[in-house]
Amino acid sequence: MSEDKHGQYATSAHAGHPAAQRQRAHRRCAAYVFMLLATVASPASMAAATGDALRTACDAAETTTILHPSAEPARDARAYWLDRQLIQWPGARVEGRFRLYHSATAALRVQAGRTVAGADGRIELTAVKAKLDAAQTERARFIGAGPRFAVPQTALPQLPALMRAQVLLIREDAQGRVLDATALQTPGALDDLYAAADSALLGVHVNEGPMFSAGPSTPLSLWAPTARAVALCLYPSQTGGDTAVVPMQQDVNTGVWDTLQRGSVRDRAYAYLVDVFVPSLGIVRNRVTDPYSVGLTADSKRSVALDLDDASTKPDGWDAASRPAPLASPTDMTIYELHVRDFSIGDNTVRPEWRGKYLAFTDADAAGMRHLRALGKAGMTDVHLLPVFDIATVPERDCVTPIIPDAAADSEAQQAASSAVAAKDCFNWGYDPYHFNAPEGSYATDPDDGAGRVREFRAMVQSLHAAGLRVGMDMVYNHTTSSGQASSSVLDRIVPGYYQRLDANGKIERSTCCDNTATEHRMMAKLMIESAALWARHYRIDSFRFDLMGHQPRAAMERLQRAVDAAAGRHIDLIGEGWNFGEIANGARFVQASQLSLNDSGIATFSDRARDALRGGGCCDSGDALMAQGLLSGLHYAPNAVAAGLAAGKDQREALLRAADMARIGLAGTLRDVRMITSAGDTRRLADIDYAGQPAGYVAQPGEVVNYVENHDNPTLFDIFALKLPRDTSREDRARVQLLGAAFVSFSQGIAYYHAGMEVLRSKSLDRNSFDSGDWFNRLDWTYIDNGFGAGLPPARDNGKDWALLKPVLADPSIKPRPDNIAWMRDAFNDLLKIRSSSTLFRMRTAHDVETRLSFRNVGPQQNPLVIAAHLDGAGYADAGFREILYFINVSPETQTLTFPEELAKPYVLHPVQRASDAADTRPARDARYDARAGRFTIPPRTATVYVIE
Repeated sequence: MSEDKHGQYATSAHAGHPAAQRQRAHRRCAAYVFMLLATVASPASMAAATGDALRTACDAAETTTILHPSAEPARDARAYWLDRQLIQWPGARVEGRFRLYHSATAALRVQAGRTVAGADGRIELTAVKAKLDAAQTERARFIGAGPRFAVPQTALPQLPALMRAQVLLIREDAQGRVLDATALQTPGALDDLYAAADSALLGVHVNEGPMFSAGPSTPLSLWAPTARAVALCLYPSQTGGDTAVVPMQQDVNTGVWDTLQRGSVRDRAYAYLVDVFVPSLGIVRNRVTDPYSVGLTADSKRSVALDLDDASTKPDGWDAASRPAPLASPTDMTIYELHVRDFSIGDNTVRPEWRGKYLAFTDADAAGMRHLRALGKAGMTDVHLLPVFDIATVPERDCVTPIIPDAAADSEAQQAASSAVAAKDCFNWGYDPYHFNAPEGSYATDPDDGAGRVREFRAMVQSLHAAGLRVGMDMVYNHTTSSGQASSSVLDRIVPGYYQRLDANGKIERSTCCDNTATEHRMMAKLMIESAALWARHYRIDSFRFDLMGHQPRAAMERLQRAVDAAAGRHIDLIGEGWNFGEIANGARFVQASQLSLNDSGIATFSDRARDALRGGGCCDSGDALMAQGLLSGLHYAPNAVAAGLAAGKDQREALLRAADMARIGLAGTLRDVRMITSAGDTRRLADIDYAGQPAGYVAQPGEVVNYVENHDNPTLFDIFALKLPRDTSREDRARVQLLGAAFVSFSQGIAYYHAGMEVLRSKSLDRNSFDSGDWFNRLDWTYIDNGFGAGLPPARDNGKDWALLKPVLADPSIKPRPDNIAWMRDAFNDLLKIRSSSTLFRMRTAHDVETRLSFRNVGPQQNPLVIAAHLDGAGYADAGFREILYFINVSPETQTLTFPEELAKPYVLHPVQRASDAADTRPARDARYDARAGRFTIPPRTATVYVIE
């Protein structure tokens, strides 16, 4: 997504749950077994409902039934349970007395100046001033100042019942008249009351229950501590039939509701009925799917009980299939970010029924897979898939394919046709989580086949592994697609107000674009951790990318790291977006998993330092700011029409010098303790160089930074340069500038990250946010004929305000590349991958290695900022491949010459990959010249050149 982004947790049985914990869970289930069997035989009432009424609720299209409507209006939840006993009310006046009023039937009626009506009872609260312990302090760190109250010890046994009831905190006068009233935010109490839920088995564990004489049994478990009753809807098949309704029993220690089904329920559909209090509605009956679902029917209507160890969920050869070996270092990762549908929907070499699906990756002879194998052979290690867990925004059956008119390159018609059906078409990036543990059904050939979509997902992974490519997933735990009583809300309809992060008034925080989750809460962190561990174990995922990871606690991410490593039996690499913004910014609620807070964790974040310096401007510019130039796009040395009208001279040269410094910082892995001579002439730690009020260098080790210049967010690099480069820049030079962007990533210490299609000059026709722009604006062409530029004006939703600026650019036919430009970029890009993989000097293991082996040439105030030059010392370094490396990146449209006395008479030769390159170009890197007698290097225009001493 765009950046404008206690104890050990046990994983579930599906994610390597420890045997001892599984046995404890089975013993607990066994204690219920005879009682539950009797219940199954004769369904008991649930909140006074008949069995027929419950079956109707299980089968109805409407998933919400209000049992006891409440006339009490929605109230702000301005008070907080810090734990089971302490309450804090920020900003409240201290005059009067404070009481908790409660009603099991949601009958409270509160009016200012009158006494509370409809209460079942009340609890007198005592003001306290005791200091908080560490856990309470952490919980309260973001809460505003205000009086703090303690629930009397005698009332604490009522707490579980209060969590299931309507409760209001009232400030009243001596006569009991209401002066102020608020609802309360309950996560602090729930986390304290039900801490034992940490080790609970949740979800369905097919054939894993205690054994009966007649065969196996299946435990089903749901954490719903505030529910008044829970029942299992068990369907005879995935699509219909007579429904069994099974009341469930709650474990008072964990808040988990359990049932144990005799015999296997494998491949059967199921759901839960949850009776729960919802503010402003009253007591509500929700039919919900399982948050721990590993299988689903089409469009996520019902959960499916799957055994992920059963043969029906595995492609042929899965158990014996090999996978790429673990990497020696995170810095060995070279990542290709790819969308499943983009990969094959336009590939005519894939059989029609597999296009846009998981199975397209199993067609070894298709053009897309040939392309991926070539990338892998050149040095790409990981394919990172945009979200492939179950998402809410693509119809899994009967999605619509828009008919795009044949119109001009700058026409509005194409986007109009695509946008008209955007809500019903087959495309979305997928940052709309519905169920975290099940594969997305729109990528399966039969979304109603729960086992089939698992089998096909695994077949995709197996095929990529067979091609030598590791598989990564983009994980989106920072938000859900909806909350409250929305039909696609799962978590919030089970435990209202717990899983989502709330503001000071109890409203959902939405800084991530959607409904934020609260991974600082015990059970949301458990869900996230166990989910990731499931994918690592059962799907053999090798690495994970976390969307807006800065919205998650560092401590939770470190627990997740341990869990996925244990589940996989090997190290799993974690990277993520560490942007620092929103309600959690600057550690407001917890120590974040953000750029400045992850040092020495081994978890990597994306760096924007070099990215912005190279491209120019920021991620989300609009208007003339779109034309702001950077080191690669002409800053000072090749001004575009807008830049030419700005103040020139000294200011622009100083901006260019700063951009060159930032580029070097990126090449040095954004390491905080590396020292560099700046353009001002002083030697400084990278952490002491300013970047928009932050330290430019911020990571402790090179494996903690991800270097990139393009990803799925924001315009592609080609589109950025279409806007920023002077209009008369030739097609050939546009390709060369794109290659320089890739070169900076390839030569940077840390993890290299590339967006799919960057290597074939991919354009989205200037679309800045193509998350819902359909296939037309997101296509990839493995025939290497069309890069997508000039496909019409991009959708008005995010781009309309800039159409006047975009229109003439799209209308210029000289910008669109020819097939030979695309082919050149493809081959030259592969050369860069080969160069990076040829030597560990481009991917050093430690900060000390970088400090002692990387040095920059051509620095200080007298530098030529158009050429970045760096020396790598390979003496005695494992797998360096060369004694020395000296590389140059000339961003200028003109040849540049540099002389280095320290390189005099050294036996440099061009890197063997560049000596043997078949990339056709009138000015290739092999045209560079080195005069050993003078220590002089001549670098061709807009060229990355690598010299080595073998």
